[in-house]
Amino acid sequence: MTTGPKNFEAAFKRLEEILEKMNAQDIALDDSVALFEEANNLVIFCQKKLGAAENKIEILLKTRAQELALGPDGKPQTAPLTP
Repeated sequence: MTTGPKNFEAAFKRLEEILEKMNAQDIALDDSVALFEEANNLVIFCQKKLGAAENKIEILLKTRAQELALGPDGKPQTAPLTP
């Protein structure tokens, strides 16, 4: 059993590797299913990391009055994340 990724970048890199392998035409069904399962776990890991980063960004966008900076729609402002 392999250990999980240590950070977002490692998980994303592994997802890219899996995609390359799955695009190969000579991959066995069992290997394909195993890679799909691993990719699914990596996607979940990345989503959690991005969610945590988004929460931190929301905190950083608080105004000096310690109120959350709100957008025109009344929702907390967030900054876009680019991997």
